[in-house]
Amino acid sequence: MIVIGALYMKKTNNSEDYFLGGRGLGGWVAALSAQASDMSGWLLMGLPGAVYAYGMGQAWIAIGLLTGTILNWVFISGRLRRYTIRANNSLTLPAYFENRFHDKKQILLIISSVVIVIFFLVYTASALAAGGKLFHLVFGLDYRIALTIGAAVILLYTFMGGFMAVCVTDFIQGMLMLVGILAVPIAALFLVGSENMTSLLDASGVAQGSQSFLNLMHSGGKAYTGMEIFSQFAWCFGYFGMPHILVRFMAVRDEKEIRKSRWIAVVWCTLSLAFACALGVIGRAYLYPVILGTEGAGSAENVFIEMITKVFTQDLALPFVGGLFLCGILAAIMSTADSQLLVTASAVSEDLYHQVVNPKADSKKVLSISRITVLVVAVLAYIIALDPDSSIMGLVSNAWAGFGAAFGPLVVLSLYWKRTNLPGAVAGIVSGALTVLVWDYLPLAGGRTLGAATGLYSLAVGFAISLALIAGVSLATKAPSEEILREFEDVKSGNVEA
Repeated sequence: MIVIGALYMKKTNNSEDYFLGGRGLGGWVAALSAQASDMSGWLLMGLPGAVYAYGMGQAWIAIGLLTGTILNWVFISGRLRRYTIRANNSLTLPAYFENRFHDKKQILLIISSVVIVIFFLVYTASALAAGGKLFHLVFGLDYRIALTIGAAVILLYTFMGGFMAVCVTDFIQGMLMLVGILAVPIAALFLVGSENMTSLLDASGVAQGSQSFLNLMHSGGKAYTGMEIFSQFAWCFGYFGMPHILVRFMAVRDEKEIRKSRWIAVVWCTLSLAFACALGVIGRAYLYPVILGTEGAGSAENVFIEMITKVFTQDLALPFVGGLFLCGILAAIMSTADSQLLVTASAVSEDLYHQVVNPKADSKKVLSISRITVLVVAVLAYIIALDPDSSIMGLVSNAWAGFGAAFGPLVVLSLYWKRTNLPGAVAGIVSGALTVLVWDYLPLAGGRTLGAATGLYSLAVGFAISLALIAGVSLATKAPSEEILREFEDVKSGNVEA
C-alpha cells in the first residue's frame, strides 16, 4: 500500500489530481473503491459481532445498507457526476453545493466543510480503533502501540498519493475483503457440519434458543418492534450523504463506466453483507465452547479474527492463508480511513482555505495544505481512538447518522427538485446535523439521550427534519434564478459536456 502511495505521488501534480484523480476512474476501480471505502472494519467486525451477540435480527441493518447502495448507484451516481461538471467542475461536495445554488457568500461551503470535519473525526477514529484491536489481538501488542502502527501506515500512503493511491489501494483491499468474507464462513461451516449448527447454537446459550436466534424478526431473544426494524433499516438513508462515497461518482471517467460500476458494486455489496451476517451465525456455533463477550473471552466484534485463527492455524494448518485473510480485515479498515482523511483534507484545503481564506493560492499551495490537514486529522482521530473500549459499531453509527441527515436530503433534492434554493439548503444541512448531535449526545430524557429513550435511530429523525425544512424553507422564500433553473434542465436532459 505504501509503495502504491509512492508511485502515485509522482503523478499527483495538482489539487484536482489529489482529490479526484483527474476524473479518470474506470468502472471496476470506481465500484470496488466506493464499496470498500463504504464498508470499513464495520463490515468484518461490527456487523458480524452484532449478529453473533443478538442473532439474525441484526441483519436489518444489512438489508437497509444494500437498499441504500442500490438506490445510490441507480439514482444519484450518474446525475451527480453530470451536475458537478455543469456546476463549475466542482471537485468536492461542499463546492458542488456552493456552485449548485450560486452561493456567493460561501455559507454552504463553510457549513458543509465544518460538518465534514466534525463527523469524519469520529468516523476515522472508528477505523483506527478497529486497526488497533486487530493488531492487539493478532500480535499481542499493547493496544496503543497497535493503534499507532495502523494509523502511521494509513497516514503515509494517503499523505503521499492522494485520490488515485486511495482508489487503487481500495480496489486491492476490496478484492481481499471479498475473498476473506466468502472463504472463512464456508470453511467453518464445512468443519462444523451444517447438521450440527442448531444444537451448537443452543449449547452456546443464545437467548430463547436457536430458533429465535435465526429469526429475522427477533433480536437477543425478544421479538422486534416495528420501531426497531425501521431504525435498523433506516441506515439506507445514510448513503445519499456520504462524501467519501459520493466523491467516487464525481471521479468516474464517463457515464458508460458508471453503468458498469453499478452492477459490480451491487453484486459485491450483496455478497459481502450476506456473508458478514453468516459469519456471526456460523461463528457462534463454530467457536463454541468459547463464547465471545463473556468473562475471559474477547469482544463479540472479534468473531472474524477468532474464526480465522481457529480455522487456519488449528483445524486446517494453513497459517499463511489465515494471515492473508487477517489482512482482509486490515484492508477493510484502511480502505475507509484513507478515504475519510482525503475528503476531510479536501474540505479544509480546497473548500475553506482555497475558496474562503486565500482564493489566490496556487495548486501547489493547496496540495501542501491538504497534506498538512491529513496529518492533523489523523492525529486528532488517533486521540479519540485511544480508548480501547470504544465500540466500532457505536462510532460508525453516530458518524453515519450525521452525514446522512446533514447532506442526504439536500443531495437528493438538489438533483431532482428544481425549486430547492439556497435558504432551504442551509436550513437542511444545519437542522440535519444538529438533530443528530442533540439526539445522540444530549441527555434530555431523564438522564438518557433521546436515542436511548426512544430506540429510534437519529438518522431517521434527522433525515425527516432536514427534508421537511429544505422543502418548507425553499417554498417560503424566493425561487431560484433563471440561470440556476437552466443549469438544472441541462443536467436533467443530459446536455453536459463531460
